[in-house]
Amino acid sequence: MLDINEIMKILPHRYPFLLVDRIVELEAGKRIVGIKNVTINEPFFPGHFPGHPVMPGVLIVEAMAQVAAICVYTAAAENIGKVTYFVGIDNTRFRKPVVPGDQLRLELEATGCRRGIWTFTGKAYVDGKLVTESELKATFADKLS
Repeated sequence: MLDINEIMKILPHRYPFLLVDRIVELEAGKRIVGIKNVTINEPFFPGHFPGHPVMPGVLIVEAMAQVAAICVYTAAAENIGKVTYFVGIDNTRFRKPVVPGDQLRLELEATGCRRGIWTFTGKAYVDGKLVTESELKATFADKLS
């Protein structure tokens, strides 16, 4: 549904920290599915780990958060141009390593919004197998000048 050019119009993130390549399903403010293609060219692989490249789990969670942010941005136009801040990450589990050549399917579902804090449940899959799951909480703020 959204390619990288459309994603870059929504998210403020840029290389090397833009961690979503495509949105394939979207119900604004409710549910979203994004894709992250993991390549050996990622800037973190030389140090994580030399000779045994594994995508850092925190970056998988960050990729989930970026997908979730798109879900919220598309539901609430007043959030476009703002930055997203984590306010909570709970019940996160890493089930299987993610390596170069994998394609992450990031599925997020909004579970609520209270006082400007959005909550999501997120799951990341590779080849239909669950690799990461987490509960995310985030809010939006104006950019610092």
